[in-house]
Amino acid sequence: MNIKLEDKPAVSFEFFPPSTEKMEATMWQSIDRLAVLEPSFVSVTYGADGSTRERTHDAVERIIKETDLTAAPHLTCVGASRGEIDDIAREYWDMGVRHLVALRGDAPKDADRYEPHPDGYAYASDLVEGLRKVGDFEISVAAYPEVHPEAPSAEFDLDNLKRKLDAGATRAITQFFFDADVFLAFRDRCAAAGIDTPIVPGILPITRFPQLESFAAACGASVPDWLREWFDGLEDDAQTRQLIAASVAINQVRRLQAEGISEFHFYTLNRSELAFAICHALGVRPDHAGS
Repeated sequence: MNIKLEDKPAVSFEFFPPSTEKMEATMWQSIDRLAVLEPSFVSVTYGADGSTRERTHDAVERIIKETDLTAAPHLTCVGASRGEIDDIAREYWDMGVRHLVALRGDAPKDADRYEPHPDGYAYASDLVEGLRKVGDFEISVAAYPEVHPEAPSAEFDLDNLKRKLDAGATRAITQFFFDADVFLAFRDRCAAAGIDTPIVPGILPITRFPQLESFAAACGASVPDWLREWFDGLEDDAQTRQLIAASVAINQVRRLQAEGISEFHFYTLNRSELAFAICHALGVRPDHAGS
């Protein structure tokens, strides 16, 4: 498939707030490397129980002050009242933030299941509705091609997505997946349900396979047997792992691009190498590269 300039898709990148100086240096090196690809936005995650609130805030503030990137901090319903969340959103608005990622959030590690805060936003659809009253934010929400692990059915999960979009979200970003057909079938189901809001595939470049399997188990994503076979025996061979990871992701995004997908969101894990290579294959390149 020949890539033309006008076919160049939009991309965005997710980072998490670092907890050490070394991790912070790695994150900023990655942001600098990926910034030349002119992403639509870069999101910054939020701890399951709001535990990284200050570090998320600090990272977003620095992105705004030191780069030309559009920062999109995550906000969740967990562990805060409506008033507290509204105050955080207003503070972000005053800082210059115009894009938020609104999520229900995961239960704290010591809790058996998610329980809404008694004075908070119960679910992501409520959070979206509340944020809309605070400011005219662009709001991204989460979607689950293989169904949220807590959802009783695929239909329930799709109805929940529709509620978030009807509340005012402007985009849904999917959980990661590795079978392109899984995403394409989900896109068809969304269209059949009357959803015309952009559904953006979330792409996770594989850095360490055991970590990937842990992520997948937590969020209900399937790991194909062929993928396990490809990475089998490479625990101590980082170079070969990276080559295979790039191949897997490039094949995935090129297939989706051939099916008309024109926007991709990358879960970078604060690394730039694989995301940069995948974007290059998509035709997303620095201007000086002559793309």
